[in-house]
Amino acid sequence: MSAFGTHGRGHLDGPVVVLGTGLLGASIGLGLRGRGVPVFLSDPSPTNQAVAVDIGAGRPLAELDEEPQLVVVAAPPDVTSDVVEKALADYPSAVVVDIASVKATIQAQLRERGVDLSRYVGTHPMAGREKSGPVAARGELFTSMPWVVCPSEETAGDAVQTARSLAGDLGAIVSQFTADEHDEAVALVSHLPQIMSSLLASRLQGTPLHALSLAGNGLRDTTRIAASDPTLWVQILGGNAEKVVSILHGVREDLNRLIGTLEEPLAPGARLDLAQLISEGNAGQARIPGKHGGPPQAYSWLTILVDDKPGQIAHLLTEIGEIGVNVEDLRLDHSSGQNVGMVELSVLPSKHDLLVEALTDRGWRVLQ
Repeated sequence: MSAFGTHGRGHLDGPVVVLGTGLLGASIGLGLRGRGVPVFLSDPSPTNQAVAVDIGAGRPLAELDEEPQLVVVAAPPDVTSDVVEKALADYPSAVVVDIASVKATIQAQLRERGVDLSRYVGTHPMAGREKSGPVAARGELFTSMPWVVCPSEETAGDAVQTARSLAGDLGAIVSQFTADEHDEAVALVSHLPQIMSSLLASRLQGTPLHALSLAGNGLRDTTRIAASDPTLWVQILGGNAEKVVSILHGVREDLNRLIGTLEEPLAPGARLDLAQLISEGNAGQARIPGKHGGPPQAYSWLTILVDDKPGQIAHLLTEIGEIGVNVEDLRLDHSSGQNVGMVELSVLPSKHDLLVEALTDRGWRVLQ
């Protein structure tokens, strides 16, 4: 059974050891140090470790002179089980958690080796940035982001509480899944989007530049995550291959259905099938949680043209605040061939007409 949407109870006292000082490991160090928790860092790369120490994410592990309360394994997925096993042996009183993005494989590898899992908790913070490494670390990276805790049947209750406290201290929203539940969920909501984005972007490699000049926010939005690190994703997809393949079989069925329909677009029932395909997408998109994780809500969109010069967007948002309307979402695009930007805003439907009228009165160019 999964538990959703709770903050971790209690707080960590430390010391906390972080093994791996990439983006996530260094961000954990920064966040805990900001709460006054002593943190000690180790990384196979002396350069990464030195940078993480320099930015204030913690002190070198060599300076630790007592048993840690918690060890956080922030290693690549393909070596996580090895690092966890060693950490459990090196720190016999500490709780050990990992933050890899796949859980069942790591848990199974540890169990096969006969490792005592009572002090181990698999976790996964659902946060990140397009940048990597300790220089990109931010102490607030996990604030209000999901953090999944995946204890095994053997995990002790106090170890689970320590893992939840880690996530809670960093401002995350804690959910508890089994390892299989987690891997099945992320295969759909995280791994499949990466695959589809990469496949779409790969089609652009030979596209003439004059054709790409027509690209708008739709293409940019759907290919943004295609810029992700290939080495990391090879490990993630390999570690969750079974769950991903199951979903891809369904995608293949939908693609075959679409191809068959488009090969004879004027055949009886073809238009209905296309409409059903798009409608099924509408229905799925509508199920994505809305603001603050609440139920989905329909918003009204409007577009405001702004001059492409410093301060224009800040001025616009200040005036919207003065009007008394809350912006629910914002997107920015640039006009092709004109020195203007297009700010797309979503607001509550009840505020749409008020905002259009007020902005127009103040001299803004509003498109509806």
